[in-house]
Amino acid sequence: MTDFAGTWTIDPAHSNIGFVTRHAMVTKVRGNFDDFTGTVTVDGDDSSTSRAEAVIKTSSVNTNNADRDAHVRGEDFFDVEKFPEMTFTSTGFDIDDARGTVTGDLTIKGVTKPVTLDVEITGVDTDPFGNTRIGFEASTTINRTDFGIDFQAPMGSGGVLVSEKVAIVIDGSGIKQ
Repeated sequence: MTDFAGTWTIDPAHSNIGFVTRHAMVTKVRGNFDDFTGTVTVDGDDSSTSRAEAVIKTSSVNTNNADRDAHVRGEDFFDVEKFPEMTFTSTGFDIDDARGTVTGDLTIKGVTKPVTLDVEITGVDTDPFGNTRIGFEASTTINRTDFGIDFQAPMGSGGVLVSEKVAIVIDGSGIKQ
């Protein structure tokens, strides 16, 4: 991980934190968060001291549908008035040759659970403005009910309106500090 050593600040203008879940058990709904910050510090010699932290403003959820966004911001889902942020704090790195995992604690609605992100570092380069940038992709799948998001609306088939399984997909760009 020596090539990736250093402290990187996530560039929200060139990054995306998104999610995908089943809707009505027949299609997928995608969304993202527009307001987030994050820092990743990679120790090139000892990955056990590497760390990552992110803060996501729950009110910034965006599914491209105003009515749905209002519902997701409400008590049935994120309850943004009571829980304005979700956070991730790493507890371990296992990355070799630009691929691997980052484990950590994800907190949503005041509930903290361990998650493992599959990570791929897609490159490091200097941009036209002299910034050293790193690109990465990360993903995991969570069960939203584990975090107290237990809204259920039954469908005629016996299924539910929104699946419990939620895929989290991150396309990140970081700037070396």
